[in-house]
Amino acid sequence: MQLHNNMEFEIKDNFIPNLNKANRLKILEVSPESVVVQMQNSKSRGVFPIDHFQYYIRKNLLVHIKEEEERLESTGE
Repeated sequence: MQLHNNMEFEIKDNFIPNLNKANRLKILEVSPESVVVQMQNSKSRGVFPIDHFQYYIRKNLLVHIKEEEERLESTGE
């Protein structure tokens, strides 16, 4: 998945780095090496290596909000 600023992700229960029990996170900055994020209801920022962040997406621990909304619409939920 191509990452860019302001993308939002739903955080699933198995996402270990979720220290403040947020439901969502937002990408603030993307570089070739890292992703800077901010968790919902937090003023702090976190930095992930880009390959780790992509891993969390592949394992469905982070689900892009737009994709989740499209999936729910297609299933009628």
